[in-house]
Amino acid sequence: MAHEDRYGLPLSTSSDEAASTYREGVDLMLAGWTGTTETLERAIATDPDFALALIARARVHGFYQQGDLARSKAARARELVAKRGTERERSHVETLALAIEGRLIEAIAAMRRHIESWPRDAVVLSLPLGAFGLFAFSGMADHDRARHELCERVAQHYGEDWWFLTMAGWAMTENGDVARGRAVTERGFDLRRHNAHAAHAVLHAMFEDGSIEAADRLVDEWIPFYDRTGILHGHILWHQALGALEHGDAARALAIYADVLQPSATQAPPLNVVTDGASLLWRLSAYGHAVPEALWLDADATAQKLFPKSSLPFADVHMALFAAATQNQAALAARLTAIEQRLGDGKLPAGPVVPAICRALVAFADEDYTSCVQTLAPVLGEVVRIGGSHAQRELIEDTYIVALMRSGELPRARALLDARLHRRPSLRDTRWQAAMG
Repeated sequence: MAHEDRYGLPLSTSSDEAASTYREGVDLMLAGWTGTTETLERAIATDPDFALALIARARVHGFYQQGDLARSKAARARELVAKRGTERERSHVETLALAIEGRLIEAIAAMRRHIESWPRDAVVLSLPLGAFGLFAFSGMADHDRARHELCERVAQHYGEDWWFLTMAGWAMTENGDVARGRAVTERGFDLRRHNAHAAHAVLHAMFEDGSIEAADRLVDEWIPFYDRTGILHGHILWHQALGALEHGDAARALAIYADVLQPSATQAPPLNVVTDGASLLWRLSAYGHAVPEALWLDADATAQKLFPKSSLPFADVHMALFAAATQNQAALAARLTAIEQRLGDGKLPAGPVVPAICRALVAFADEDYTSCVQTLAPVLGEVVRIGGSHAQRELIEDTYIVALMRSGELPRARALLDARLHRRPSLRDTRWQAAMG
């Protein structure tokens, strides 16, 4: 009897157990749930020649920046699928392998071709979706819209599938259709509560519509069922820390940082370790709260080990937060030199916005708020190119607003705050408005 994945696509394995375990492992991966690694390893152990299980395991290695392991498993999957695999499986493996190798332009092209032929291949469709997906990290200025449009094109093939509703709803939210996005994501969440990506996507919708208390309750009620080893565990609590800052509760935000985000506590993937920690500490400081220098120095030491060289623009910007906050001029100068070299060589798709943000952050930390404003103003519309979510990128706009206020540019600050408050309620923005009189 031929085996299929959960979406009805054939699997080239003769083992009932390998096929069943693979289906379970993919569902765990698509849900961001614990047990993904162990389940995929069981599928591989049951059928060592099962290429799709190997490439799925390689993708999980990639999440955790285990590049050598990811590439070696991808290479093995290519060999196996060439010998025993359908056309769909060969295309599946090749597309994921290109993504694992960081060949973004080729991976995006391969993904588009693949989805045209096999729209229900959810693992391949997952590649461009989300805040850390191929689209977000491609340097595209319209990656939010691109994700939404891609989901709209294939929606007819998924119906009420819990994973697709999760990702399609989040794409709507990030593209500005917040009410519809939240409703769609919540449908997916209701279908599978053990789905960290759905909880996360709902929190993004709540961030965008100002439902801070509801978000806080959601985390408190849901997080006990999600193990600390979960890929999004710390990041979901990072969202709760943002809610605490909405209320001006720095003590609670710092407690969350100490519990799950600081390097000695977190079990998150490297990119989350760096970005969640840096952005929360920066927000605390920018909002006028005291941040112990030891927290910055400890987190910076870990970050320098995880991202010693210029890489993803999203990572580089957060590394600039560390350099600025710790006055690590040498590290910043080396990273900026590498960024400028990549820009000059045409190898930085995100463009000039990356070094501009880095320089503006340093100016802010040096209390040169006028220079911060002058550097950021021309590129604010391009910040989206660094990737990540709107909630994550809002840190740059917050920095700009605070710099405007501290440099005496109150009318410009009020205009930005008015625009944000028309979009959603915000206790923090209301406090800032009141402080300007």
